[in-house]
Amino acid sequence: MDFKVNSKELEKLLTKIIPAVPSRTPMPILENFLFEIKDGLLTIYATDLEISLKSSLKVVAEENINLVVPAKLLYEIVRSLKETTIHFDINKNGKINLTTDNGKYSLSYLDADEYPEIPSFPEKDAGEELREISINGTELRYAFEKTAFAMSKEEMRPAMMGTLFEFTDDGLRFVATDGHRLVNLLYKGKNNDITNQYVVPERAISVLMKILDEKDVKMFLSKTHISFRLNDIELITRLIGQKYPDYSAVIPLENEFLMKIKTKDVHDAIKRMMLFSATNTRRVKFSIKENSLEISAEDLDIGASGTENVVCEYAGDSIDIGFNSGYVNDILSHLSGEENVVFKLHSPTKAVIVEPQKKKENSDLMMLLMPVRLNN
Repeated sequence: MDFKVNSKELEKLLTKIIPAVPSRTPMPILENFLFEIKDGLLTIYATDLEISLKSSLKVVAEENINLVVPAKLLYEIVRSLKETTIHFDINKNGKINLTTDNGKYSLSYLDADEYPEIPSFPEKDAGEELREISINGTELRYAFEKTAFAMSKEEMRPAMMGTLFEFTDDGLRFVATDGHRLVNLLYKGKNNDITNQYVVPERAISVLMKILDEKDVKMFLSKTHISFRLNDIELITRLIGQKYPDYSAVIPLENEFLMKIKTKDVHDAIKRMMLFSATNTRRVKFSIKENSLEISAEDLDIGASGTENVVCEYAGDSIDIGFNSGYVNDILSHLSGEENVVFKLHSPTKAVIVEPQKKKENSDLMMLLMPVRLNN
């Protein structure tokens, strides 16, 4: 059995799906690509059991075949070639011979039966309800860029190690939190008659951020998996099975003190105060009164401290409140495209809401920050 393919077309395909090949795994079979040729279409799969990627291209082949080939070796060979035609000759003795105008290369292959089964969409399993929705790739990337940083890295809270996709009557909401900060982004009107929650793991989000473009993405949702279908590539991921915490319970309703401030001014000050915040607490202090924000930090261990004043517009009682400087920096970094941000406060012990001053027409972005105790 043999087939041929353009080297650059194959390289482009392999580059898209190799992110799903694990670098270290107790299952060596996962370090391979699954090749499936059916009716002149070559589909290549890669999986680490959590996420799977697949993509296809047309080839000249007279037979159908399934086989498993070493992913890294094949990728490096194909990537190193100039544009040429590669002839794949598959022998019955477990060897594949690759031939180009200038070279011959031999690889071993394995039987496809050993490769794990990858869920297929939109084929419906017996009795399982499958949902479908389309979203623009640029909007999806924006949602991930704004929320992904707040996902938890603590394995004790597995649901928080993903991003919540919540379909409501208001639209499609993306939520991420680690218990210290929370991001809540709503795309209005994108509901498609679905009212449900799906928790997508961090690994899938990370890979999607690299491959999304401005084209529309079709999402297929089952109870256990979600598929993201782009033009020529599909990512399938297992959903996190645990229920997402009730994030709405921590969003305060009574934060009546408002501070409007230039994003760059407060962010620059925070970055400098991070140099002075103690290594163990990373604490900074905000002292807010009558259109003035004083940010201060000190590290008693090395005898260093810093204070800066930033002009703001403030309506509310004077307040001293502490934050983890790293978390403030993260939030302001992800709002850096905004000229002004608004801090909504209530007391030194209540969560603070941070929002862009200018609202987008079709979306609503809110970030939340938990305070830390100040030493009085």
